[in-house]
Amino acid sequence: MKRNNKLDKADFYRLSQEILRNKALAKGVNLIAPETIFLSKDTTFGKNVTVEPYVVFGPNVKIGDNSYIKSFSHIEGTKIEKSVTVGPYARLRNGTILKNNSKIGNFVETKKSTINQNSKVNHLSYVGDASVGKNSNIGAGTITCNYDGVKKFKTRISENVFIGSNSSLVAPIKIEKDSIVGAGSVITKNVKKKSLAISRSPQIEVKDYNKRKKK
Repeated sequence: MKRNNKLDKADFYRLSQEILRNKALAKGVNLIAPETIFLSKDTTFGKNVTVEPYVVFGPNVKIGDNSYIKSFSHIEGTKIEKSVTVGPYARLRNGTILKNNSKIGNFVETKKSTINQNSKVNHLSYVGDASVGKNSNIGAGTITCNYDGVKKFKTRISENVFIGSNSSLVAPIKIEKDSIVGAGSVITKNVKKKSLAISRSPQIEVKDYNKRKKK
């Protein structure tokens, strides 16, 4: 009986997914390889939305018009507005809001964060408990250090901000508008508007260095 029950559950899940996919297709959603895409019963789509293969939608996801979801992305508890691009290999967690024309790229994770209009998080970054203003760019390898082991803290990035690659933003922190954070920086203090913030160890160069040889 247990074996039959498992088969029944599997069949029910398969049929449920077929129904959800067919409803999405009937509304004009472009599901590429629909048999590889998994939906929740409350997933909603706007007009002219494309979803590439191997995307999973968890509960409470809303996707606006003209948005494009690329392969191998996992999305839950997220509101995506119009003309947004996500993925591939993106993970959007609960509390994520992507405003019009924003972009989340490959191997990016977000949680409880708002990415405002025309802003980009393109590569290999973690943005958690944060807000990113309009027309800002988050460089590859950037992380918001939001957890001290006990509490979570907010990172506030204003509009027209450029965060250089491989930067760590230690929350609570605010990066004011029109500012730049140099690549490889660890930022622990607020950055004033129209400022350049850099925090790096000095580079050391040893001239005419002879590498030790193995004996």
